[in-house]
Amino acid sequence: MSPSRNDLAELELRELEADLAAHGVEPFHARQLYRWVYKRGVTEFDRMSDLSRDLREMLKREFTIGTPRVVSDDRSIDGTRKFLLELADGRRVEAVFIPDTPAMTFCLSTQVGCAMSCGFCLTGRMGLVRNLTAGEIAGQVRVLAGATGLLDLPFNIVLMGMGEPLHNYEHTMKALRVLHSEHGLAVSPRRVTLSTVGIVPGLERLAHEPLMPNLAISLHATRDEQRSELVPPNRKYPLAAILDACRRFPLKKRSRITFEYVLLSGVNDTPEDARRLVRLLAGIKSKVNLIPLNPAPGIPYERPSDERVDRFAQILADGHLTVSVRKSRGRDIRAACGQLIVEGGSKKSAAQQMALLMR
Repeated sequence: MSPSRNDLAELELRELEADLAAHGVEPFHARQLYRWVYKRGVTEFDRMSDLSRDLREMLKREFTIGTPRVVSDDRSIDGTRKFLLELADGRRVEAVFIPDTPAMTFCLSTQVGCAMSCGFCLTGRMGLVRNLTAGEIAGQVRVLAGATGLLDLPFNIVLMGMGEPLHNYEHTMKALRVLHSEHGLAVSPRRVTLSTVGIVPGLERLAHEPLMPNLAISLHATRDEQRSELVPPNRKYPLAAILDACRRFPLKKRSRITFEYVLLSGVNDTPEDARRLVRLLAGIKSKVNLIPLNPAPGIPYERPSDERVDRFAQILADGHLTVSVRKSRGRDIRAACGQLIVEGGSKKSAAQQMALLMR
């Protein structure tokens, strides 16, 4: 690939229109290209039959369409599929297709690895290798939608794969704008959920976005001391700051903030934890998604019993919180929450990762 060729997959529609205009091409051709790439999954210019031969030749000279390559497609007994995707530089990420949840859902990665170092998450053990570009994030959707036959059908997106979306803010939001284009996949922000450990400056920026996804906060503890052990960014952005940002977050009618809470046996699953959680979320339009730990080698915690999970959920319900218990999907192929990891790569040191976070 020539380094001078522009990657069409990295461009919003207005950017593509401007690039084509520089080559004397009318703007409507940008809309045609978006339809070919996003609605039909076509990435070879010669197959774009409603474009003139001269235009196709120019596009081949000047543009490329970067697309993650499927290395493996593992299928669970419950229908979940985990895709190992290779990027242009050889780095790899995982993305997951979760059917019937109740909609079809794609779980996307926003970084190669993750700098958050959450104690119960395998991805955090990778460290941060690099951010994904907007095209690499949106490209996961193109690949998964094509592989599952959903290019022309509705689906949901959760930014809950590898990485912290608000730690890669610009590329994540640009990817959502690309996916939202009516000439492409036309993904409504109502069908997108962004999950974050609570990077407060990112939350404050997100509150002013014209294209605002649903928000999920990975809470996992009710005391700062414990949360700082489980979720190290809490040392910079403690519970009070995160919950204050949530109280000020603009929510549309009937919308709520989801609080995700991984239950660790004998650690954060006591009745006292549940009652504290009720008090912490008072006054916030919220729902709680309880996630019994998905165990994995290298994770020093255990999954609580069903009885402890049910007791925790009942205390929340008695406290007038809306609560659900997430059913693990794809555990047999290591595709469940907290189990995504790829080997290799040159990660940043813990000190480098935290320095990036504190900026």
